[in-house]
Amino acid sequence: MKKYSLGLDIGGTKCAVVLGQGEIPKDCLDGFIIDKISFPTEQPRGWRAVMADFFNACDEILAKNSITSADLTAIGISCGGPLSSTEGVIYSPPNLPDWDGVPIVSMLSERYSTPVYLQNDANACALAEWRFGAGKGYKNLIFLTFGTGMGAGLILDGKLYSGTNDMAGEVGHIRLAEEGPVGYGKAGSFEGFCSGGGIERLAKAIISEKLSRGETPELCPASEELCNITAKSIAEAAKNGDALAIEIYNICGKYLGRGLAVLIDILNPQVIVIGSIFERSSELLISSMENALKAEALPLSLGCCKIIPAELGNSIGDYAALGVAFNN
Repeated sequence: MKKYSLGLDIGGTKCAVVLGQGEIPKDCLDGFIIDKISFPTEQPRGWRAVMADFFNACDEILAKNSITSADLTAIGISCGGPLSSTEGVIYSPPNLPDWDGVPIVSMLSERYSTPVYLQNDANACALAEWRFGAGKGYKNLIFLTFGTGMGAGLILDGKLYSGTNDMAGEVGHIRLAEEGPVGYGKAGSFEGFCSGGGIERLAKAIISEKLSRGETPELCPASEELCNITAKSIAEAAKNGDALAIEIYNICGKYLGRGLAVLIDILNPQVIVIGSIFERSSELLISSMENALKAEALPLSLGCCKIIPAELGNSIGDYAALGVAFNN
């Protein structure tokens, strides 16, 4: 009898239930994901209402595809931390503040009588790129989110490494400079320089200084336009040749290289897979990133490490949730 897997992707804005095959495909991903149901989180409703929507979506997707819970090999859950993968409990993620002590694994395993696994979203994305995407075939891999925030998932010696209490990979908290944009509550942090919000804050600081000197940068010629500045708009301007936008991404790339050098020297990975902003705009970052890497990383470690963009794109959340189901 054919077996299936379910993946639950829990986000602060939207959630999804994904139905996948029960075995990881060896070659082509076509047909691996069978169906998907998405719904808005509407977090102020509280976790009980969101979990009710999850149960309804799981029941619906199984019934729609003529599958029973007996046909499931496992359920995987991807959610922002903090959480305990061993206890199967979610503990107040920043975007889900009332999810404090939610025993989600036991709730789902009792309802569907199948193994259920939970991981934070960075670990889940690392599993996804390792099993399905750019990291296939590697034994030692680091995945960096580089989106709204900067976090890492670590695959070491062919296994997910989550640390003593699921806090491994919080690389965004590393301080790379005494001063700089704030990220993860720390000025000059890896996340401060290398995240969507960090790039935006860096740009606003540079532009504000120029405006105070009477300059009118083309990227933002007036202070009232500062609120419209985003990492995406800066990237678009840089790709169109705006000198200031290029400078901002060069600064970001430099600190990306410095952060990567720390990881390379400590963990000696074969590959670092970087998602989101790097995936979309790597050409704006690579030159300054590589210069910083050559200056900071051990040559022997750098020489055996590839740095590549993620492959799964907007589908990574779907594959991340399903990837957790196979991590046993």
